Amino acid sequence: MKNSSKSNYSAKNSKQYKKDYDSNFFSKNSNSSKKNNRFSKNPTKNKGLNNLDESDQKNSKSSSLKRSKPIYKSNIEVSSKATNTYQDPTKKRNFDDWIWGKHSVFEALISERAINRIWCTSEIFSSEKFYILLKELKSKGVLIEEVSWNRLSQLTFGASHQGVALQLACSKTISLEKLIDLSKNYSANPIILALDGITDPHNVGAIIRSAEAFDCKGIIIPQRRSAGLTGTVAKVAAGALEHLPVSRVVNLNRALEELKKNGFLVIGLSGDGQLSISKFHEKTPLVVIVGAEDKGISLLTQKKCDFLLSIPLKGKTSSLNASVAAAISLFHLTSK
Repeated sequence: MKNSSKSNYSAKNSKQYKKDYDSNFFSKNSNSSKKNNRFSKNPTKNKGLNNLDESDQKNSKSSSLKRSKPIYKSNIEVSSKATNTYQDPTKKRNFDDWIWGKHSVFEALISERAINRIWCTSEIFSSEKFYILLKELKSKGVLIEEVSWNRLSQLTFGASHQGVALQLACSKTISLEKLIDLSKNYSANPIILALDGITDPHNVGAIIRSAEAFDCKGIIIPQRRSAGLTGTVAKVAAGALEHLPVSRVVNLNRALEELKKNGFLVIGLSGDGQLSISKFHEKTPLVVIVGAEDKGISLLTQKKCDFLLSIPLKGKTSSLNASVAAAISLFHLTSK
């Protein structure tokens, strides 16, 4: 009986202890608040404890601040690495048609290879070795840009460029005077296409393909605000670039004035044109200007046009792709 009573008593105590433990564990710090209140009743006795608490809080704050800096820095480093890793594929560029370095570029210049674009620092441009060559290329329509050393390093992705780099062209260009002579020798009423502000190489390649298919006698591309004769242009042109002469001019408007002096009629394709292209029946050497899709032909170039022709649209679409508009207009102009 004694043992059983002891066991009952211990069982009751264990149950009670478990109940008290559970209630204390799941309670919202009620006992801790009471203890805090109890300690706060005797501030003199608990002054040392308060000081210890305050010092512990300060130490914990300072230690947390000290720890937070390297952790934060490492987070930045990790995130920056992640972003760089993510951005690296987008920064890849095909350098198959690029040449950089003083000696390599100089040999390419004197060998008269077809060049699309040149980047150089002011020191290279003003040097005796390069100055005359670069001036001659600029007058022939090659785009030459003076850039800083850092900018050139960005373009070449940190290569040892020595202050100069160039991009080769897929085809050689000819002068405007030679293009005019060739076009008149092969046809009594030749048609030449001029591109104004078309920077998409896919559009330029498609226009060249359509121009050669409809027996145009040449293409005029301005030095600036236009895609050059890059590998993408040649690929989209699908071989047409080998059979169509291209002239790259410094100033398109001056080129149009020269064409007018040689008996060419300047026609601009515009959605705001008052005359439909199906109603145009002039039989004369023509220059057809195709503008960019978003901006069209510039206002200054429109003033040089003798006619602004529009392509009548019957659907809800308000405009056409530049290469499609060029193909439709050439079909109308060559079928009469």
